[in-house]
Amino acid sequence: MANNCIIKHLTFRLKPDQLLAEEIVAHTWNIQAGVLLSIVGALKNANLRMAGATPDDQRIVNFKGPFEIVSGTGTISKNYCHIHIAVSDKEGNVIGGHLKNGCRVDVTVEVVIGVLADTIFNRVLDKSTGFKELEVG
Repeated sequence: MANNCIIKHLTFRLKPDQLLAEEIVAHTWNIQAGVLLSIVGALKNANLRMAGATPDDQRIVNFKGPFEIVSGTGTISKNYCHIHIAVSDKEGNVIGGHLKNGCRVDVTVEVVIGVLADTIFNRVLDKSTGFKELEVG
């Protein structure tokens, strides 16, 4: 039976003009199963896939910032990072969605990822959704 506990963490800071999603992938390329524990910082823009997406109709919007990251959650593995974030603008308005490539760091972003013991996350095509969905091994 799997232990299913967090065995270690991966913590890193991103600097101005680094790309958020791309850097998370680069830092986690060898993780079998992880979870986004914390993400805080600022973005120059937020490139998000909006709710209601289908494989044939993925509405991706690039919002112009500056933004503060106010929330983030996700599953992470060496073959896919599934992360959702919420960001707020200067007036406190919040938008959120599925994190896509192209989000530039403004001042800083701090990321903490918990690595799970005895667990492997895979992505397998689910014919009912048309997307590669989480399979836990």
